[in-house]
Amino acid sequence: MTTQVTDHRGGVWSIAVPIPDNPLGHTLVHLLETDRGPVLIDTGWDDPDSWDTLVAGVAACGFDVADLHGVLVTHHHPDHHGLSAKVREASGAWIAMHAADAAVVRRTREAEPGRWLDYLLAKLTAAGAPEDHLTPLREARAGGRGRRLPGRRAALPDRGIEPGELLDLPGRRLRAIWTPGHTPGHVCLHLEERHPVLEPARPAAAEAGAAGPGAGRGAGGGTAGGRGRLFSGDHLLPGITPHIGLYEDPDDEREATDPLGDYLDSLERVGRLAAAEVLPAHQHAFTDAEGRVGELIAHHEERLSGLRALLRQPRTPWQLAVAMEWNRPWDRIPYGSRNIAVSEAEAHLRRLVKLGHAERVPGSDPATYRAV
Repeated sequence: MTTQVTDHRGGVWSIAVPIPDNPLGHTLVHLLETDRGPVLIDTGWDDPDSWDTLVAGVAACGFDVADLHGVLVTHHHPDHHGLSAKVREASGAWIAMHAADAAVVRRTREAEPGRWLDYLLAKLTAAGAPEDHLTPLREARAGGRGRRLPGRRAALPDRGIEPGELLDLPGRRLRAIWTPGHTPGHVCLHLEERHPVLEPARPAAAEAGAAGPGAGRGAGGGTAGGRGRLFSGDHLLPGITPHIGLYEDPDDEREATDPLGDYLDSLERVGRLAAAEVLPAHQHAFTDAEGRVGELIAHHEERLSGLRALLRQPRTPWQLAVAMEWNRPWDRIPYGSRNIAVSEAEAHLRRLVKLGHAERVPGSDPATYRAV
């Protein structure tokens, strides 16, 4: 087993924790040194090899897993939150997460076996999925395979992460930024400390004034206009557009949410931070956060324009997903990934409807949409 650990300087490390059978390859789990002990940002997938890699990675950073003081979870997905329970068992560390994603974890743990498959079947039927796609799901439901869905063993967090709060990490200035879109409770974490490499040192007098209670181990000697570094989770990635689908809650009958609108608003908010460097959960660290934000906003604007053109011919969400451009032809997209594609198509449809650029064809069943 080879453990890939990167020292980002200033008491910040990343550990590449593998994701089994996934083209992403790994999750970058970050370790942040504090005056009270090391804290992890995310943990990785719940898998024996992933756990061994995480343990070895923490050791390479100079600590034992038992030393871990806490876990900050950017969002509830299993490649980020999966090992949290094992970390808490090994160390007694607290686990913190935004309330919206903590609710998803709680709902997943408490759901009756098969409830998710029932919901997925109903959603796909309403979206116009063909019978040959629905049949395997019905067979899985009849065979009781809903019990093995990922996330049922995920730990319940014991702390919340409040938007805008400066987290209780002695010696560090880490602020929570609520960035819904990829999930309803996704958070980025802004390290409001001068970057130890990319930002020039301030004059000695200024350093002396900043070196107070907030200048702890590896803090880099105070702030520099709040620019610092951003732990971006899946919100902002250097070469991937994060999946923006629907916020799935089988029991929520309130007005439909607008995840893509949430994501675009969150992107603009993160861009205004002007972080000197972004430390994402996949791929690699990068600079020019504002430029990447601009690219992602332009991508979704182009995508919405293209979908509006496709809707000159009325289509169901399934038909729209089939007609959309993906990273491979539709007939080469794996079965499970087609469900994700339909969810993304529906998120874009909701945005178009909210903007007044599309509408549901009255009386259509399954639901069919057209451009306005």
